[in-house]
Amino acid sequence: MKDIYQVIDTVLISEKATLLQEKNNEYVLKVAPSANKLEIKRAVEQLFGKKVEAVRTLNVSGKTKRERRADEGKTASWKKAIVRLKEGESLDLV
Repeated sequence: MKDIYQVIDTVLISEKATLLQEKNNEYVLKVAPSANKLEIKRAVEQLFGKKVEAVRTLNVSGKTKRERRADEGKTASWKKAIVRLKEGESLDLV
């Protein structure tokens, strides 16, 4: 089992993430690429002390970038988790 601080990287705050938070009580996290749903659930429950109802994960591919030259670079790929908390639970992010 991984350390909880290795599983969760950051909490993502965007327009879509805020909408999910308000409507469905779901929070978007950037997690370690090797983390699975059970590890993410345990990490959120231990770190924030909240009960998790469901976890959805997706791999975000790195994008190709070019800067003023012909050669291309690529941003890193990463993993996103959408965590739904039980009714009545919430995270204070600010």
